[in-house]
Amino acid sequence: MSSPQSMTHWLQLSSLELLVGIADHGSLSAGARAAGMAQSNASRALKTLERRLGYALVTRKTSGSTLTPKGALTVQWAREALAGVNAFAAGVQSLAEHGQAELEFGASMTVAEYLAPLWIGRLHQQLPNVTPRMRIMNSHDVIEAIEQEKLNFGFVETPQLPSNVQSTEVFRDEMLIVVAPTHPWASRTESLSLEELQGTALIEREEGSGTRAFLDSISTVVRPKPIAEFNSNATIGQCVAGGMGPAVLSQLAVENQLTQGSLVEVPFAGPALLRELRAIWSEKRVLNSNELTLLEIATGQGHASQ
Repeated sequence: MSSPQSMTHWLQLSSLELLVGIADHGSLSAGARAAGMAQSNASRALKTLERRLGYALVTRKTSGSTLTPKGALTVQWAREALAGVNAFAAGVQSLAEHGQAELEFGASMTVAEYLAPLWIGRLHQQLPNVTPRMRIMNSHDVIEAIEQEKLNFGFVETPQLPSNVQSTEVFRDEMLIVVAPTHPWASRTESLSLEELQGTALIEREEGSGTRAFLDSISTVVRPKPIAEFNSNATIGQCVAGGMGPAVLSQLAVENQLTQGSLVEVPFAGPALLRELRAIWSEKRVLNSNELTLLEIATGQGHASQ
């Protein structure tokens, strides 16, 4: 077997990607597709890697390919090596682009309406040559865009995050139950129970929104069909004020109407209606320096507001 020093002269990253692909997908052909390699080349690359290392990595069967014990251990090292290379690539790219690039990110509705404008303003103060581009969508769509590599970075308000994204909390958001001053709940003396809340039809955000997902996450039963669905917090607030029915919205979205008296907050006896607004990015990526700057700004804003 070659020494660690000489290995750098023949070891190909594509062979490590192939090995990881076999481990993840269970066959040589699927591993080759994941690595973007023709199957004929993949078979050759695997044999060469095994010969160079001096031991078998894969047991080939008609039903697929399984890793040998040594192969399973080697895959762990391969993942670490590839992660290091990806971190190196992201780091040098961020140094080359820092302060001179566009910064595109996705943001769910509450973040986009009430938090992101402040973050963007501070970003411009720190990095005036960076052009921010915010794509506004609901949390489900932000996550999907990250998973499909259509976006590198985003902010969501849903508690339902997949395992293939990294995330960090940027803001702790309080959800409020609100009604019109003429609604029966506005004058009640007892706090609303979880049973009452989850059994009442509400004016709600659309499916896929973080607000909708939060309500589903705290409920212990299937909730009634909404009175109406809108993709705008402002529209829901106006409909509630107009007497259409109750809603649960971010305090960021209703604080002005509460101050003006067009909405009334209903006290709640159930669990604290707090949710985490989070920044997310793919588990495969390392944030570049511009993204890190925005994340630091967002995290600072969140901590200052708690």
